[in-house]
Amino acid sequence: MAGTWLLGAGAETSRQRPTAVLVAVREDDGAGGNGPGSEVSLEELRRLADTDGLNVADAVVQHRPKPDPATFLGSGKADELAAATERAGAELVIADGELSPGQVRNLEERVGVRVVDRTALILDIFAEHARTSEGRVQVELAQIAYQLPRLRGDGRSMSRVGGGRVAGGAGIGVRGPGEMRLETQRRTLRQRATRLRRNAGELARRRERTRGRRARNQIPSVSITGYTNAGKSALLNRLTGADAQVQDVLFATLDPTVRRISTGQLTYTVTDTVGFVRHLPHQLVDAFRSTLDEVTRSDLAMHVVDASAPDAFGQITTVHGVLHEIGAGQVPELLVLNKIDIAPPEWVDALCRAYPDAVPVSALTGAGIDELRRTLARRLTGR
Repeated sequence: MAGTWLLGAGAETSRQRPTAVLVAVREDDGAGGNGPGSEVSLEELRRLADTDGLNVADAVVQHRPKPDPATFLGSGKADELAAATERAGAELVIADGELSPGQVRNLEERVGVRVVDRTALILDIFAEHARTSEGRVQVELAQIAYQLPRLRGDGRSMSRVGGGRVAGGAGIGVRGPGEMRLETQRRTLRQRATRLRRNAGELARRRERTRGRRARNQIPSVSITGYTNAGKSALLNRLTGADAQVQDVLFATLDPTVRRISTGQLTYTVTDTVGFVRHLPHQLVDAFRSTLDEVTRSDLAMHVVDASAPDAFGQITTVHGVLHEIGAGQVPELLVLNKIDIAPPEWVDALCRAYPDAVPVSALTGAGIDELRRTLARRLTGR
């Protein structure tokens, strides 16, 4: 269920799923249609909202060269969004993109409800799904990095009017109560971030010591990476007999799970890592750096692809982009096409033609798993 971090501190708690309206700006393709991948992106935003416990009532899309710098939408579309929000009784508007603080403030004034962006939604999902102390520390650091530039006053109680000579005789530049309160909030968040970074550093050192022990024992490592909901945890369970959490939701797994596999004379570890998504917030990439190091330090990255996804090729491109961003672009990669039991055969064929070294499997039925094990052994031993 979406929490107060997303809905706002003043939100009333309810057993019912809060209602949201989605909003997106799409670059016109020249024929009055959507730009490439726009429908896929909006559908993904719907799934993200559903994962966070929100009920999506409507979506408003505007076609324009770029978002309005003041209100994200043009004036007419902003009025349409306000009407859609009122009609649905929505408590939240979610933008498919990252909004500036000014855009959030101005759009909230137009629609009359809380406005958040894709980044805030993903951060809220991460906060809900983090289970270990390391995961919770990393998510909170990302939330603070997101919040700091967006702190603002709400109403007269946090007014930033400072009062010049005519407002008290203390001179121009005197801070009002709202500004002082904002500074206090910023200082509190920065102090909290400092403590969290200290804790994260200690947790990262523990992880580094564990990696060091594996390296000294000359145990090869395989990291499972890929787009969120590609079936990485299910594949880990099938390969190792692990009991990693498997759910048909986005970002079900945030905390790394490490398991050992022994086949003949070869023993190696397999680590399940956080999934990626389009426009993964840079705050999360920075905060999860130590966790993502599991990929950069591995001997082989097993890139799991949902072969049944309509935009599988786009998801592969997204994952490759994030891997390069975290410095894992040079790690040897094995592409694994999962969910072949439900994927249209022509889609699987197209992926195999584009990536001839890929291994088609089904984590659900076990099809292709033996071939995957043999391929992993060959890649790790060089034979």
